[in-house]
Amino acid sequence: MDKDEPNEESIDHGRRRFLVAATTVIGGVGVVGAAVPFVASWLPSAKAQAAAAPVEVDVSRLEPGAKLTVEWRGKPVWIIHRSKAALAELKKSGTEHLRDPNSEVAQQPAYASNPLRSLNPNYLILIGICTHLGCVPIYRPDIGGVEPGWPGGFFCPCHGSKFDLAGRVYKGVPAPINLEVPPYKFISDSVVIIGEDAETA
Repeated sequence: MDKDEPNEESIDHGRRRFLVAATTVIGGVGVVGAAVPFVASWLPSAKAQAAAAPVEVDVSRLEPGAKLTVEWRGKPVWIIHRSKAALAELKKSGTEHLRDPNSEVAQQPAYASNPLRSLNPNYLILIGICTHLGCVPIYRPDIGGVEPGWPGGFFCPCHGSKFDLAGRVYKGVPAPINLEVPPYKFISDSVVIIGEDAETA
């Protein structure tokens, strides 16, 4: 046996166990250190959480006929205070020119599946994005403002889609479905929360 070759008695087993344990601990710390940022990247950022948060809006100063735009989940949401004349015109105009007058396509909460597409007839709340290619329609409440016989509503300047003052799409235009109604609820006569559903509140 070679003198330089260690024998069983000269091997320090305690030192070997210490080195194995230390290497294991350091390796474990490295794995945890790498895993924490990786797992944290799956969680939504504070900005994303804020963007998805409900938006509370006071509509007490919104005059009849006026429109207010707020942002919810990165989308423009319109709140329109419909005037008595606009409501009368909306009720008076027939539905034969509308593609989905009864809101049969499921793109609004059940409480907005009515001819006025709203909880409160005075306030229309819509996502202000055309359902054709995502342009932002223009609010045109003026009677005859877009064409003769125009009862008021929304006109998309990109491709000519038209919607009435309930956000229902006209026949013969590129937009396939009505404007979307987001979930919302009124917590008082003048305060609405966009993003919280009246049915689950």
